[in-house]
Amino acid sequence: MVLIIAITGASGAIYGIRLLEVLKQAGDVETHLVISEAAARTIEYETTYTVAGVMKLAHHCYDNKDVGAALASGSFRRDGMVVMPCSVKTMGALAHSYSENLIIRAGDVTLKERKRLVLVVRETPLHLGHLRNMVQLTEMGAVILPPVTNFYSKPKTIDDLINHIVGRTLDLFGIDHSLVKRWKGEG
Repeated sequence: MVLIIAITGASGAIYGIRLLEVLKQAGDVETHLVISEAAARTIEYETTYTVAGVMKLAHHCYDNKDVGAALASGSFRRDGMVVMPCSVKTMGALAHSYSENLIIRAGDVTLKERKRLVLVVRETPLHLGHLRNMVQLTEMGAVILPPVTNFYSKPKTIDDLINHIVGRTLDLFGIDHSLVKRWKGEG
């Protein structure tokens, strides 16, 4: 399986980092990483990771300014793309096919090739423009996955919360994992 992973400048860079860590351990998913300029700042501010360290988690890395990279073409074979976290700026650009950088172009191509595009949108509260962009992207084939935690699994740590969202994302691609405590009904 080949997945494009994009990390944008929204708060929650740790979600994308954890996704890369899990995929690296899984070993059977080839990852192609794009980190936005704002994400590079967020990674350094919010986490103990360096951008260079995050890049080492992926098989291939690309400059977000390189709209001529392989990911920008429909001839690049991919099984899907995850933008984790996804800023509302990136979401809005994707909703309107405004491909000003590699993340947006790769997402646009993922949609046109009818591959799964998952957007882990990190914003709250949402105004009508955000909601309309989410509807438009859903109609285009994207999956909007806000990082909303569950409490039935009785999370004890921030890692539990992060792992739940990463696990739910992996579920969308049929990738096996043990990150999510599955609901088995009451009792």
